[in-house]
Amino acid sequence: MSPDTIGLALLLLGVLLLVAKLVRVKWKLTQKLFLPSSIIGGGIALLLGPDIFGRAMGLAGVDSFTEGGLFGPGVYEVWSALPGLLISVVFAGLFLGKPLPRFKDAARLAGPQLAFGLTLSTGQYVIGLLLALLVLVPVFNLPALTGALIEIGFVGGHGTAAGLGDTFEQAGFPEGQDLAVGMATVGLLAGILLGIALINWGVRRRKTVVLDSKAEISDAEQAGLLVGEKRGPGAMLTVHPSSLDPLALHFGLIAIAVLIGQVILSGMQALEQALWADTIEIFAYVPLFPLAMIGGILLQVLIDRFDKNAIVDSMMIERVQGFSLDMLIISAMATLSLQVLAANLLPFLLLSAAGILWVVGAFLFLAPRMMPSHWFERGIGDFGQSLGVTATGLVLMRIVDPELKTPAYPAFGYKQLVFEPFFGGGLVTAAAIPLIISPHVGAVPFLVIMAVGLAASLYTGLFVFGRKRRAADDSPAHQGASTQP
Repeated sequence: MSPDTIGLALLLLGVLLLVAKLVRVKWKLTQKLFLPSSIIGGGIALLLGPDIFGRAMGLAGVDSFTEGGLFGPGVYEVWSALPGLLISVVFAGLFLGKPLPRFKDAARLAGPQLAFGLTLSTGQYVIGLLLALLVLVPVFNLPALTGALIEIGFVGGHGTAAGLGDTFEQAGFPEGQDLAVGMATVGLLAGILLGIALINWGVRRRKTVVLDSKAEISDAEQAGLLVGEKRGPGAMLTVHPSSLDPLALHFGLIAIAVLIGQVILSGMQALEQALWADTIEIFAYVPLFPLAMIGGILLQVLIDRFDKNAIVDSMMIERVQGFSLDMLIISAMATLSLQVLAANLLPFLLLSAAGILWVVGAFLFLAPRMMPSHWFERGIGDFGQSLGVTATGLVLMRIVDPELKTPAYPAFGYKQLVFEPFFGGGLVTAAAIPLIISPHVGAVPFLVIMAVGLAASLYTGLFVFGRKRRAADDSPAHQGASTQP
């Protein structure tokens, strides 16, 4: 692959993102659906790819587009490799620039949120594996690891789904990556569409504390534009550009975090080969990105200890992450194989429907009973994350709590410190496939482990944190002052 092809592939992604942003600004439907430009751009690239444009041109007798669509096979080869690289950049920066909170403060706010988040994720594994063992394996002759696709695609999102491509291939099911990316797309769309519908329902039924039926979203906000006083700096200059550009500094920190993760992963793989590889292999299948996140946490501990000048800016880290995530999503969607989805359409729809029903049901029936207060504002964040990754949850929380008046944001953030290292692309997500296919563990024992986790999360949420909510609801002060249902 020539350097010119790599450069062209990256430039085309930038052009597609700009075209997608123009579509978002001009097309009202995309605004009402709050579709990110990366999803719109990925859809455009998919339409112009080999499965649609290339096949249509082939039917018209023009065979030069059948392999790579409008962009060519070389560009698609570059795009297919990008998600697995960029996801490590995204995960490495999750905790950089954010001082780790005191345990007591984090536990008080994050406890109910963590119980609910774990309930959603472990439940996705339980439902997915039950569906796989009872239907997908005996009826459709699919491997049992398809039971992990709901959590990988929904909570993990496009980055995790694409980043696990090598793991799926090593497990003998390369089609799993396309199915997972497809589920990530379905989950993201469902998270946005159903999230907006639930917010409208919550406002009408007075389930929300801050938002009311009179609240409106401006045309500029729907178009994804910031105007007037809402504009602000995207990052802070913490070092003088004459010595080192601040963006280069922060990219270097992320690079160190990724390298720390690579050292940890290589060390664990070597230890596994030396001690227990003959019995069970896990780290041989684990991708780099969850360990890159661990590398970021370790680096942040050092920063908290030795950085007296506060040179790490969390907003600058977020800009690097945001750029990487946009490029990741559009390249993952562009290289999605529609043929694989078509060949496994019914199992794909069954898994998608089961995952969506579980998340919606849990939000409506469990969140009000788990959250001590502001259940709608706090639950909608986990609802969005459990269908369409963290960004979707943040968007939905921003709609119901635009001025950050509720504890939803800090509770969600603290919960991520414990949740992210394990689920949504963390160690559990990465280890799920090797554990399911392992002859020493297998699908049924892994199902039992997730079922125990689900039961523990339900008990903690309903009978520990839920008891605090009921006690507050029964207090005379609350009964006299509150009009919330």
